[in-house]
Amino acid sequence: MSARAEPIRTRPGFFKRWQTLGVIGVRMMFHDRLKLVGTLFGVVFAVVLGNFQVGTFLALVNKNRMFVENANVDVWITPPGTRQFQGGTPLTDAQLNRARATPGVAWAEPLLVQTAQLKLPNGGGEPVSLVGTRAPRFAGGPWNVVVGSTDALLQPGAVIFEDAEREKFGGLNLGSTRELAGHRVQAVGFTWGLLPFAPAYAFAEQTLAREILKQPADKHTFLVVGAAPGESKTELRARLQEALPDTRVMTREEYLAEILHYILTATQIGMSFGTSTFMGLLVGLITVALSMFSSVVDNMRQYGTLKAIGATTGDLARLLFVQAMVYGVVGSLIGLGMMSALVQGIRNAQLTPILPNLSIAITFGSMIAVCLMASVLALLRLRQLEPAMVFR
Repeated sequence: MSARAEPIRTRPGFFKRWQTLGVIGVRMMFHDRLKLVGTLFGVVFAVVLGNFQVGTFLALVNKNRMFVENANVDVWITPPGTRQFQGGTPLTDAQLNRARATPGVAWAEPLLVQTAQLKLPNGGGEPVSLVGTRAPRFAGGPWNVVVGSTDALLQPGAVIFEDAEREKFGGLNLGSTRELAGHRVQAVGFTWGLLPFAPAYAFAEQTLAREILKQPADKHTFLVVGAAPGESKTELRARLQEALPDTRVMTREEYLAEILHYILTATQIGMSFGTSTFMGLLVGLITVALSMFSSVVDNMRQYGTLKAIGATTGDLARLLFVQAMVYGVVGSLIGLGMMSALVQGIRNAQLTPILPNLSIAITFGSMIAVCLMASVLALLRLRQLEPAMVFR
């Protein structure tokens, strides 16, 4: 007489239950491929829309902050009340000399920034933001020089223009001559991507820039300072502010933060793009939630069978959790791949969305959180499920 099989009295271990429920959840996803595609579409749509809005916002912020970010300056001395990269009450040579005499200052240079009109060959004109930077340090630029070199600004009448505006400037080429505010100048180089919201930047040695702009030698838009080796920028900024109480002194980082704060609080850019990004995530949440809820409703008998054979609500939560993770990770990978291809496809000097690593990390976290929220909504329906329904 054969021995009777003993009934199984123990439940599978923690990891075994996760593995089993995970496999079941993935198989259920692929059982209805149409809903799988629809749910992934919602995640991909949210990822692409959200990242495009964030990337465009960062690109617009970069337009406002590009000069301060790339000027290779430790401390900025600006007119009082400065919140953007924008001139105000001119600074003087007396203030420049006081800055140079402040302990911890390695060097201090004046910077001139003002709009000038470039005369075109057809008789029209285009504005440029002319930057006067003093040789030989050339503090304040240019940067991103793709043709020519900064040293070329030492030549008579030399100006470096923006490459992306060459056609707008009448087919400007290396060696071309133009009239800039009535002065004959020559293009000795080109930068790429130096296009703020104001007219494109153009660079000249400061003596020439003052002649073009008709600015006296003792009046400056900004004063830029380099800290001595080992000097704390924050402490140097405090000493300069004390020596120059009628100005606003900021470290590079403080100036960048001030510009960002101004954009977020004093303009509609932050509100507009923040709302668009939120709407993208909301659409993704709604799409994923409806798809997962619909999948639960369509598979009630299967879920009931699982409950009938001993699955708990916690087991079903594990199943939905695995599905949510798959939707979030796969949808994010597809969406970020599409976003990366889109950024490369539309890359230009005027405006290219910026996709930093932090944005990618936040995308993964946000979309997984959205999918998990959707799974919780679906789980609320399963909590009311009676195992006996499979026998009706």
